[in-house]
Amino acid sequence: MERLGTILPDGQQGKLTAQAYDGAAVMRGAKGGVQRKVKDVYSSAHYLHCYAHQLNLIMQQATSHIPKIRTFFSDLGGCAAFFSRSFKRTAILDQVVAHRLPGTSTTRWNFHSCAVNTVYEHKENILRCFQTIRDSGDFDPITVREAGGFVRMMEDEVFSFFLTLFHKIMPHVDLLFSQLQKRNIDSVYITGLIKRFTSSIQTIRDSIPSGENSGSVQQLPTKRRGLGHEEQQLLAREVCDTILSHAKERFSFTKHLISSTLLQGDLFQQHSRTFPEAALETTVEAYPRLDKAKLKTELSLVYENDQFRACSGAVTLLQFFIDNNLQETFTETVSLLKILVTTPMATAEAERCFSTLKRIKTFLRNSMTQDRLNALAMLSIEKKLIMSIPDFNTRVIERFATQKERRAKLLYK
Repeated sequence: MERLGTILPDGQQGKLTAQAYDGAAVMRGAKGGVQRKVKDVYSSAHYLHCYAHQLNLIMQQATSHIPKIRTFFSDLGGCAAFFSRSFKRTAILDQVVAHRLPGTSTTRWNFHSCAVNTVYEHKENILRCFQTIRDSGDFDPITVREAGGFVRMMEDEVFSFFLTLFHKIMPHVDLLFSQLQKRNIDSVYITGLIKRFTSSIQTIRDSIPSGENSGSVQQLPTKRRGLGHEEQQLLAREVCDTILSHAKERFSFTKHLISSTLLQGDLFQQHSRTFPEAALETTVEAYPRLDKAKLKTELSLVYENDQFRACSGAVTLLQFFIDNNLQETFTETVSLLKILVTTPMATAEAERCFSTLKRIKTFLRNSMTQDRLNALAMLSIEKKLIMSIPDFNTRVIERFATQKERRAKLLYK
């Protein structure tokens, strides 16, 4: 448990007695204070999922509801796990395949892509590697039994069918994922990417032969591992159909990208000559809470002013309005700026949260409760916000002292 000095400065540590210090309670008090401050600061924020994360969700939806495909990816991840548990097994893999097997992830589908492509390209060598471990006689019975299971898996017709199917799909997923991570994207660019992606998936779907019988996946036999050709084709078409339908649904909203052009500093001079009526119309349609007439008047003034033109981006422009107390004058413009600056376009923000958790929950802190972990994560992530609150430490102490009656006196009178 951390000492109180990790949170409070030296001058305020004396307000709490060491005997009565409850770390979890202090963490809850600090977390509550940060949460209230965050709600006050970001009370009018608007949030949208980033496109790259939407692609991960699409692939999860396309595969998670089909047991056979869940089993396929589980077996795929088991191949990498089998070799990672033993240096002796890894030595055989390096000798026969000369290539390591990447693991899989339930949240990042680019890891699935690496695993699928590697196993597909080196399938014969990997199969020979498992056979060598099974037949060499140099391994323990458990390893031999597991290797025999993987040999049967690699020779299984259903596994080979799904491996080939996702080897065709994954390159298009990887290409779209990398393109969506770029910062300089607009609605036209996004629309073109999605159109090319759905066209490629539709081509793969059309290449799957149509069986005579049709039906839902729930009617497929579950008592045997193998699937007939028609059943395999039915599952493959369902995967493609799910990807196509979810892609059209989740990537349908791109109007906020057009809205960003209204407040792009390098376009202000051009907008001052010809006002972007089409972009304004799309923006108001996307965000009906904005007053179109007032927003147009405010933007016209912004485009004509050289001080506004000097602002390099939406964040800089918003800070300029705040520093000069112009929020009440340019209410609609400020509202639009808040929408734009709080719209995530990459997964960097979410990945920073996981990096913070990795630093906080170390091996020696593995027994930490969820409540304490959330509190420490918030204190770390919102460090700058906490440092800007002058009486934060005092309020945490007072909240802790007044939570319940205690026999020890926590505050000096």
